[in-house]
Amino acid sequence: MNSPQQDTSRDYIVIPLSETVVYPETRTKLQVETAIGEALIAAMKSDGSAYAVGLTAKSGAEDSADALYSTGNLLMIAHVQPSNDGYLIFAHATRRVKAVTLLERDGQFYAVCEPLPDVPDLDEGDRAEMLANVRAAVHEISGNFQGSEQFTRPVDRMESIDQIMGFVMPFLPIGVAEKQSLLEIASVRERYTAFLRILVNLNESINLRIEVAKKANEKVGKANREAMLREQLRVIQEELNGCEGSSGEENYRERIERSTMPEGVRKKALAELKKLETGGSQHHESQGIRNYLDLLLDLPWTVEKKSIDIEEARRVLESNHNGLEKVKERIVQHLAVMKLKEEKQGSILLFAGPPGTGKTSLGRSIADALGREYVRISLGGVKDEAEIRGHRRTYVGSLPGRIIQGMKRAGAKNPVFILDEVDKLAVSYSGDPASALLEVLDPEQNSTFSDHYLEVPYDLSDVLFIATANSLATIPAPLLDRMELIEISGYTKNEKFAIAKDHLLPETLEEHGLDAGMLQIEDEALAAIIDRYTREAGVRTLKKQLARIARHVSAKVVSGTVDLPVVVTPEMLPEILGRETVRPDVARKENPPGVVTGLAWTPVGGDILFIEGTFMPGKGKLTLTGQLGDVMKESAQISLSLIRSRLAAIATGFDFFASDVHIHVPAGATPKDGPSAGVTLFTALASLVTGRTVDPTVAMTGEVTLSGAVLPVGGIKEKVLAAHRAGIRTVILPRENERDLEDVPEDVRSDLAFVTVETIEDVLREALGIELHGPVVPYAGKNRCVPAHNL
Repeated sequence: MNSPQQDTSRDYIVIPLSETVVYPETRTKLQVETAIGEALIAAMKSDGSAYAVGLTAKSGAEDSADALYSTGNLLMIAHVQPSNDGYLIFAHATRRVKAVTLLERDGQFYAVCEPLPDVPDLDEGDRAEMLANVRAAVHEISGNFQGSEQFTRPVDRMESIDQIMGFVMPFLPIGVAEKQSLLEIASVRERYTAFLRILVNLNESINLRIEVAKKANEKVGKANREAMLREQLRVIQEELNGCEGSSGEENYRERIERSTMPEGVRKKALAELKKLETGGSQHHESQGIRNYLDLLLDLPWTVEKKSIDIEEARRVLESNHNGLEKVKERIVQHLAVMKLKEEKQGSILLFAGPPGTGKTSLGRSIADALGREYVRISLGGVKDEAEIRGHRRTYVGSLPGRIIQGMKRAGAKNPVFILDEVDKLAVSYSGDPASALLEVLDPEQNSTFSDHYLEVPYDLSDVLFIATANSLATIPAPLLDRMELIEISGYTKNEKFAIAKDHLLPETLEEHGLDAGMLQIEDEALAAIIDRYTREAGVRTLKKQLARIARHVSAKVVSGTVDLPVVVTPEMLPEILGRETVRPDVARKENPPGVVTGLAWTPVGGDILFIEGTFMPGKGKLTLTGQLGDVMKESAQISLSLIRSRLAAIATGFDFFASDVHIHVPAGATPKDGPSAGVTLFTALASLVTGRTVDPTVAMTGEVTLSGAVLPVGGIKEKVLAAHRAGIRTVILPRENERDLEDVPEDVRSDLAFVTVETIEDVLREALGIELHGPVVPYAGKNRCVPAHNL
């Protein structure tokens, strides 16, 4: 077997070295990948020894052959042992080599090398002198650091500069390219001289840094002495001038003593004032301390008791808001409890409902009714806990949280505090602001609210907190549990008409510089705007449409091309507002078999939907279309199972095993989900397989179970209002939802007939006139079934 020193034609495994350069006559320890370690172990087993070439990777280069320097070392592998990230190899760098050819096989590099002999241009005397100089340079560098004996002792035992070079170079703060260039020098004299030059330059750099650090420390000490002398000079000047310059700190002390803050807070303020007085005006913390003291002095600490006039509160709510009778009554009850307790309100209110239904304005009306200050903060998009609890004063530019800032703005300890859009809080790496609100909105904890900036407890128990939200789904359960929910549903058409006439129209005229002598809108036109140009639970879009009319008339008035007053009629609306933007679904004149009218809840109110079914030759497959969610798909599957189990005996001519059923819910681009369509899906399938039609003026809602029970659903008020708008005459509801009809306005209830059901037998009786006496179960024979009561 040829020795590696003589064989230059064989290819060696390449060990890529990252940020490391190995020098000859050096023993080293390297971490390698699993594949390289296994290859070296195999070579040692077969040949009794293993060799590899260590090539250093260029800085910032990608993993390729061009990324490796061609000059490296031939490594004799002494030992290979497994490690967590591959294998750990112990090797001895025998000589310098140059990779003539780099090959890649199976994801590993192999190199054909040629030796790079050193140029022996250094005699023994010069070599010994150079070795002594190198050792001296290493000792001089190490002398700047404590505990360097462990580093210099091995150097003293080394007999060659190459060994010292391999031992020292990994610790020197120089780049890989410079280390590699040192390895590539062929001349022994030049290589050792370059190494000594590196050590000398490093020693000079260290000495220079030490000298700069000493000068910097002397400069800082001098600045501190100057600051102390200036402070002493200021004190002397104040004494000579009769303390004329002491008004700032003395003013703080007087204000703190006169304030109504609790004793614990007063002690904290005086402690901060002492820091300000001892540190002086030039101290780097002086401005932060002043800001902190200003906050403590500006915050309200005591409550002015005011009697609550319930009748006045009721009057204000009635004058400011049309409709929402149950909501207003609940608010009056809450105020009555506050009046009886005479101290704390005891609960936090949450107004939840669609946009534009007056949640925020209700909070302002409550503040007016109580005669309290009104504060509002918007929480939409807040994702930093510090927005609620504030920043710690150790941070530059720290501020108190929004709660404390709101209390400072209010100037009263018992304001009406609106937390708007509490459902739109976000979570990020900066913390969870919803969790920070838990302490704010808990009546049992907010008497000692802790703000990071304030650093002292603050009592929020006198504050009437009112949170608003559009949806409860995104509010964390612990936070929702701490608030008393008051749901605000959409307005009826009559309520919208009254709101527009009494509130929105006068506000719009004032905002646009008009009055009733310039613009008038007929009642029929106002009703047409509500029906044809708005589709919402609230009145925000309605106000926008009124503003469009006001702008149109304002331009006419300014140009002088119109006689006053301008009276807007329904016929003028297309010219002013454009084409109708709302195409309401209305009851059809007739329904073919398989088509049934259902009721749905949407974020902007209720709506009707048509569920259509058809069948075709097939193998009993059920197809669902119309952007249906998982729950709605499951309702369809349950409905088909109920049809097959209950109607198989009377669905003459319909073969369930030879027909495919297709169910579609129109408005296919709109996602739909929820259990409320279960009754409608079942009735549509029943109509399809029996060939009977459902009255188009009948609409229904309810969840069905596999046993045939009809379960209650939500959103009854919105669904009934949608049925009324669409011209429905009869509404089929689950029996347990009968109590929810109390929320429906009386004028709507009087126009509709309500049928309550408990089972699908009741649904079939009311919708299709089919009488079922019990479930149908199969017996021997395909598609042959019999009612259970006949067995």
